[in-house]
Amino acid sequence: MYIYNVTIKLDHSIHAEWVQWMQEKHIPEVMASGCFTGHKFVRLLDIDEVEGVTYAAQYFAATREDYERYIAIFASPLRDDSMKQWGNKFIGFRTLMKEV
Repeated sequence: MYIYNVTIKLDHSIHAEWVQWMQEKHIPEVMASGCFTGHKFVRLLDIDEVEGVTYAAQYFAATREDYERYIAIFASPLRDDSMKQWGNKFIGFRTLMKEV
């Protein structure tokens, strides 16, 4: 299994609205791509939150090809939607991991 991990630090001013948007809009849209078999949405704990709150969304792909299809077809429009919605109120980074 492959895990596509997106870690996001967001401004306190958008925290509650952003969490709701993730749960009701963004994560369902990512899952609707058909590229992932499941997901987890978690908040990082025991870290300094002075500059913002940090979350991670993890999406599980059965094959590397499923992940590559998501990146090639779906990732850019969904990232663009995030930028339109939240502008510079968040920063994120993405990693791909493989279960061993």
